[in-house]
Amino acid sequence: MSSLFRTKTIATGDDRPADQRLARTLSWPHLVAMGVGAIVGTGILTLIGVGADRAGPAVLLSFAVAGVICAAAALCYAEMATMIPASGSAYTYSYAALGEVIAWVVGWSLILEYSLVVSTVAVGWSGYAVGFLKGLGVEVPAALANGPALGGVVNLPAVFIIAVVAALLSLGTKESARINSALVLLKIATLALFVAVALPHFDAANLHPFAPYGYGSTAGEGGVKLGVMGAAAIIFFAFYGFDAISTAAEEAKNPDRDLAIGIVGSMVACTAIYMIVAAAAVGAVHFDVFGKSAEPLALILRSLGQPGVATMVAAAAAIALPTVILGFLYGQSRIFLVMARDGFLPPALARISARGTPARITAVTAVFVSVIAGLVPLDVIASLANAGTLCAFVAVAACVLVLRRRDPGARRPFRTPAAGLVAPLAIIGCIYLFTSLQSVTQVSFFVWNGVGLVVYFLYGRARAVI
Repeated sequence: MSSLFRTKTIATGDDRPADQRLARTLSWPHLVAMGVGAIVGTGILTLIGVGADRAGPAVLLSFAVAGVICAAAALCYAEMATMIPASGSAYTYSYAALGEVIAWVVGWSLILEYSLVVSTVAVGWSGYAVGFLKGLGVEVPAALANGPALGGVVNLPAVFIIAVVAALLSLGTKESARINSALVLLKIATLALFVAVALPHFDAANLHPFAPYGYGSTAGEGGVKLGVMGAAAIIFFAFYGFDAISTAAEEAKNPDRDLAIGIVGSMVACTAIYMIVAAAAVGAVHFDVFGKSAEPLALILRSLGQPGVATMVAAAAAIALPTVILGFLYGQSRIFLVMARDGFLPPALARISARGTPARITAVTAVFVSVIAGLVPLDVIASLANAGTLCAFVAVAACVLVLRRRDPGARRPFRTPAAGLVAPLAIIGCIYLFTSLQSVTQVSFFVWNGVGLVVYFLYGRARAVI
């Protein structure tokens, strides 16, 4: 039984065999841009409406609660990423601190998180692309624009955008980071345009009643959780993405400095962006107007008599959404890479190309995610991504506490401030948010990990490389 919790010494930098080394091409601006690109996406563009529908104007508090919990987790990630500068994120840290079977559960949960995020964003981008092409007079057949659940054959645009991003990642990490940075600037400019137009229309009357559904988490129709915490559990989706930065540890030029700046910097920037955009949105029009909209920011602008600006925001969002796909596809391919190195996946997948990128595992990851995006309906299970992320965040915070006690003198280029308070806050906050998710999401998460444990005992455990 003890072997289930055996830990592993993680090889980093030059300690890794030459044929497994990734090219160190990323500096902290690249990492901040990657984090902002992954974090600022469908979350703020769509979930502000979902959150307002569940919490009313108190969605501002929901953003703050989710932001504080994610900030605590981000500080823990920064310590672990600089302490163990290796790819794999929460999976790798758990293997070093908590033991093999827990690492497997965390890795399996991360597969769930990244796959569903990439697939969900790809399907969302497909909707924008099909509408844009229709405006140009190009009609995409319904059979090729929808998966089987919606009466089609395959969502081809979703598969297409995943293939494009995967090809970009395979060409080179630095090249893809440059393009990502440009698109992130476009995304921030788009949100700034929304704020500039909406903020002058701020009316305090739109903030009343402030918390029509309460401050806790109460059951609504169809199992939906209402209230500030119920909304926070969904809005949480809008904040994570900084964990993808920790998967870039082996490609950072100066991991001691760059990883901490990338993780904490992107989290601070995105929290500020979200709070400003949310305040402008709920103040400009009553939450009833945009609460059930799939494109709340554009709807708000149209309600303010700015259809032209609304079109610009929608178009820029469609152009910039691939940055989310890039961040999470990058992260997932690196997690798969490390699991292959550890024997949990075929070792041949861990080979590095001449460009210093894991082209083979990136291609396999793209195919895996494309199948989900092209065929599987995601409307019911998308919030499963939140459950997987919450599991990873709890594990990373636990790693900080365990290693502070087990090895207090270890080298820590970045130390989580007030770790005795911050790490427990991340753990308790994430567990509470998990209890605020819909029951079907919670049950599905445990079923997914039950299947994962079967795979571990039948395949992974015997092949694990220590």
